[in-house]
Amino acid sequence: MTEFRYGPVELYLVELDGNRPESETIAALKQMVASGTVRVLDILLVSRDDDGELTTIETAHEMTKLGLTDAEPLEPGLTGEADVSALAEYIPLGRTAFVIALELTYQRELSQRLAESGSRVLRTERIPAPIVNAMVDVLMDES
Repeated sequence: MTEFRYGPVELYLVELDGNRPESETIAALKQMVASGTVRVLDILLVSRDDDGELTTIETAHEMTKLGLTDAEPLEPGLTGEADVSALAEYIPLGRTAFVIALELTYQRELSQRLAESGSRVLRTERIPAPIVNAMVDVLMDES
């Protein structure tokens, strides 16, 4: 069987406080890359003006300006126009966000092993961390 080059990819849409990622955001991302927890496959900045018009910047060409020199994307251009269009509707008017395609590295090995065993992943569902934590808080209050 062919070894997987990448595992599943998750697209994150992160609203920014300005028009560039904050230094804390960049530091956290760089730390996750350095630890091997994630690999950055693609990053885009997407701005939505007050009229809803979108401007997309491929950040692979602006890594130094953004402070992402240690987290350069491995596959710039992986995130397509359809992905950006689908996510952009969640960006408030007059705001900027970045779209980041992340590979959670443990998932590559899990996917590889499942495929080798003859299993197929039919679907995955991600429950956002704030929801999980709120649900646990409610359950703990009830017990």
